[in-house]
Amino acid sequence: MQVDPRTPVLVGVGQFTERLDDPDYQGISAVELATRATQAALADTGAPAADVAAAIEVFVGLRQFEICTPFADPPLGASDNYLRSVARRIGADPARAVLEPIGGNGPQKVMTEFAGAIAAGDIEVALIVGSEPGSTAKYFSNRDDKPDFTEHVGGQLEDRGYGFEQYMSEYTAGHGLTGAPVQYGLLDNARRARLGLGVAEYRREMAELFAPFSKVAAKNPFSSSPVERSVDEIVTVTDENRMICDPYPRLLVARDTVNQGAAALVMSVAAATRLGVPEEKWVYLRGHADQTEQDLLDRSDVSISISAKHAVAEALRVAGIGIDDVATFDLYSCFPFPVFAVCDEFGLTPDDPRGLTLTGGLPYFGGPGNSYSLHGIAETVAAMRDKPGAYGLVGANGGVMSKYSVGVYSTEPADWAPDRSRELQARIAAQPKVAVTRNAVGRGTIETYSVRYDWPETTGVIIGRLDADQSRFMALTTDADLMALMTEGDPLGAAIAVTNDGKTNTATLA
Repeated sequence: MQVDPRTPVLVGVGQFTERLDDPDYQGISAVELATRATQAALADTGAPAADVAAAIEVFVGLRQFEICTPFADPPLGASDNYLRSVARRIGADPARAVLEPIGGNGPQKVMTEFAGAIAAGDIEVALIVGSEPGSTAKYFSNRDDKPDFTEHVGGQLEDRGYGFEQYMSEYTAGHGLTGAPVQYGLLDNARRARLGLGVAEYRREMAELFAPFSKVAAKNPFSSSPVERSVDEIVTVTDENRMICDPYPRLLVARDTVNQGAAALVMSVAAATRLGVPEEKWVYLRGHADQTEQDLLDRSDVSISISAKHAVAEALRVAGIGIDDVATFDLYSCFPFPVFAVCDEFGLTPDDPRGLTLTGGLPYFGGPGNSYSLHGIAETVAAMRDKPGAYGLVGANGGVMSKYSVGVYSTEPADWAPDRSRELQARIAAQPKVAVTRNAVGRGTIETYSVRYDWPETTGVIIGRLDADQSRFMALTTDADLMALMTEGDPLGAAIAVTNDGKTNTATLA
């Protein structure tokens, strides 16, 4: 099929991982991790690497954890222009460098954005790159021979900001929502409430979902933890598999102490032809969509994800296929809830013969911050080359199930097709909102909850409803009776009393 020469195609993908137990472990920087992934992507094109590097007009970067807030400096120093540091190392000089805000949806979001720019004729070649040096930071934390990764390269940089303010507020942070495990714990326990499952029953369901992920990770050469885990191993709490935040022991939580990098090159068909990229390398972005959820406390039902539902459905529509036509999936899996949210809507099950991940998932393959789904895209591109004409779906999630971006990939050629994300977004914005009482006083019930075992004092985190008007509130608790129920029983629907000190709501068992 002849396509418009401006049609975007992915032509090169690369990944790099170093593990602490590797005999040649170096503990390298975010820039070096990204450089090695980019070099692999350039080689993957099958065209002269120097020519492809020189043709890159836009470098798009995914923000590392160490530069995700303005409140602390990177512990080992960092480049003042991450993207241009990588560009220098590969002999590139892009006209534009773009640093994306935080959010695990970022890799697919920017892939869609810049593929669309290529289709519009605005640019011809773009590189998307991400890396996470969490292992390096941990390795050198108690050593005297710390490296200094500071670089001053300057140059143009379009810094799109941190973006963390989209995912939390002073109110939610003041009531314990300062990390992903507790945030997603609320969502998974809300789903458990909707399904009417007990604590042990639901934990086993989560383990049955994720055990197959670990099997994939065990065979992936880029995995940070290539170990197959059984269902019993995942559900059993031990010193090694300690509780992090209810309902998650460690083996159900994204593994963020990793050194991983990924890169993807996307260019027009005309550029790919001119640069000599063999056509068997070309993979088309056949479907795409981006959706943003309401703020957490506004949602009428925190046990589902409307944004994931709309984004997956729209990406499939753009691709002209249904869910049964998808050959491979890589669903964002920082915790079970994001995977369940898609499975519930589209009838997928943990034992689906197609599998739900190509990488092995964030707890086992690794959770390299905001760039995880770039690895999912890389694996999908490789899988589509091995299965010409098949379709692979990548689901990328950011925030507190706040943003969901989807891509559908295939070697089957077709002209670029626009999506209706903006129109669908208006439908989400029009959803009813739950009234929130910030300073809550009186009796109420527990709608959902988590327990922070990662704090010095084990603390309960609650989303509840006031009996008086059914408005929603948040509360913290260390009350002995309520904590016993939250850690040893099932507090969903329990009656509580709430007081307020002018800043924080505190709950006790009623």
